Amino acid sequence: MDKYVISIDCGSQSFRAMIFNEFGECLFYAKEEFEPYFALKPEYAEQNADFYWEVICRILKDLKEKAGEIWEKVIGVSFATMRDTVVALDKDHKPIRPVFVWPDQRMAECNNKIPAIENAGFKAIGMKYALEVSRRKSKANWMIENEPELWAKVDKYCVISTYFNYKLTGKVIDSVATQIGHIPFDYKNLNWPKNFMWFRWNMWGVKKYMLTELTQCGETLGYVTKEASLETGLKEGLPVVAGGSDKACETLGVGARDESFASLSFGTQSTIQVTSPKYLEPIAFLPSYPAVIRGYYNPEIGLWRGYWMISWYKKEFGNLDIEEAKRLGTSAEEVLDKGLSNIPPGCAGLMLQPYWGPGLKTPMAKGAIIGFGDIHTRHHIYRAIIEGINFALMDGLGLIEKKTNVKVTRIGVSGGGANSDEICQITSNMFGVEVVRERTVETSGLGAAINSFVGLKVYDDYESAIKNMVKYEKIFKPEEDEMKLYQELFNKVYKNIYPRLSKLYKEIQNITKYPVIYG
Repeated sequence: MDKYVISIDCGSQSFRAMIFNEFGECLFYAKEEFEPYFALKPEYAEQNADFYWEVICRILKDLKEKAGEIWEKVIGVSFATMRDTVVALDKDHKPIRPVFVWPDQRMAECNNKIPAIENAGFKAIGMKYALEVSRRKSKANWMIENEPELWAKVDKYCVISTYFNYKLTGKVIDSVATQIGHIPFDYKNLNWPKNFMWFRWNMWGVKKYMLTELTQCGETLGYVTKEASLETGLKEGLPVVAGGSDKACETLGVGARDESFASLSFGTQSTIQVTSPKYLEPIAFLPSYPAVIRGYYNPEIGLWRGYWMISWYKKEFGNLDIEEAKRLGTSAEEVLDKGLSNIPPGCAGLMLQPYWGPGLKTPMAKGAIIGFGDIHTRHHIYRAIIEGINFALMDGLGLIEKKTNVKVTRIGVSGGGANSDEICQITSNMFGVEVVRERTVETSGLGAAINSFVGLKVYDDYESAIKNMVKYEKIFKPEEDEMKLYQELFNKVYKNIYPRLSKLYKEIQNITKYPVIYG
C-alpha cells in the first residue's frame, strides 16, 4: 500500500504545501506568494503570525481539494521553516506583537557593559565586534529596551515553527533542528544550555522559562487537534512530525548526508553546507547548525545578500531584458540565461566581490566590481554576479573542508538558480566537481518528507530513505579548460580583493560612517 506525507515549506516570500509518496515523488502541490514583510521603518521586517497561519490553512485546503482520495491516506505532516524568525507569545500562547522576520536589521542599544572576563576574552581572540553585533541583533534585547510593556507579557519566546506546531497540536513544542537564530541555543550539545554562562543567556535577553520544549527531529511531537482539523482540513489525530529548518531540509533533500557532498542553496541568502557527525566551526564562533539527521550537524558558510543580488540586478539594470522577455513571451530568467551563455568565463576580466552587506569577520566590507573595460555590457555584470557569489561560496567551502579534512566531490543545488542549466554548469566549472540537480525543485519539501518517512518508520534510516526518494534529474560535469581558468582567477585575484581593498573600505567607513561599526 502506497504511503503519503505532507510537507509544508514556509519561506519568507511564499508558503508551499506538498504531498510526497515514499518514492520521493511530489504528487500534489499548493502555493501562495505574499509580500515577505511590512516595514514601519526601513530596517524593519515584520509579519503577523496569524497571517502566516491563515496562509497555511488556505494552502492545505487547496492541497486537499487537489489530492482527492489520496488525502485520507496521508500518514503525517511536517514543517520546513525559515530560520532566525521569532515570535513572542503570552500566557495564552497568543502573539504579543508581529513576528520578527529574518531580514530585520534593527539593533538594540545594549548599553549594559559586557562582564570584564568575557569582554577581555572576546577582545583577545578578535571577536569583540561579533559579540556586540550578535547581542544587538537579538530582538529580545530590542523588545526589552523599546517595548518593555510588551516584554513584560512574554511567556514564550520562540522560532516561528514552534507557533505553527502549537496551532496544529495545541502543544508549545519544537524540533531541535529548527533552533537557529539569535537565541540561547547550545549548538554543540543540540539543546538549551545546561550551565550558566553569560554569552549563553544574558547576551540574548531571553529567560529560561520562555524557552520551549524540544524533541528530536523525526519524532512525533503531537497530533492534529479537532480545532486545527476544522481550520486546515487535515485529519484530526494526524501525527505532526518534528521537522527542520529550510536549509537543513534542502541539504537532506539533495542527498547530502556526509562531508564529501555539499549542499549549495541559490536562495535569497546563498549558503553552502555539508552534513557532519562532528561539531565544528568553519569560522571561529560561527556554529554548525543542527542537521535533520539526529545527532548530526550542518557546518555552513552563508552569503546574506546572495541571490537577492539577482533581484537587485533586474531592478537596476534589467529593464531591457524584461522588455525582451515580454516581446518573446518568455521569462526574464530565460533571457538572462541566454545572455550568460554569450559571455565568456571570467567575464573578460570583470570580477565582483559580493559583499553587499558586512559580515561578522568583515565588518567594513562593501561590494566591489573591478576590471571594467569598454567591451563590458550589462550581461557581463550579470555573469560577474553569478561568478562572484560562487567565488564567495568557494572561499567558504574551503574553510569547511579545512575543518572536516574531507574534500567535497559532489554538490547538490537548490533554489531559484538551480533551475538554470547555465548557472549549474558554471557552478560545476567553478567548484571543479560534479553538480547534481534533483528532479523536484522543492528540495526543502522533499527533505521534510524524507524525515517524516524515517520518523514514521516507513524507512529504517536516512540512508535507505535517500536511496529510494532522491533522484537526480541532471548531472553537470566540470569542463577542464574553464575549471583551470576559474581556479586561477580564484587563487590569484578573488582571494586578494578583500585584503587589498580593506584599507580603502576602512577609509570609506571613517568618512561616510557607513556601515555602522559596533564595539
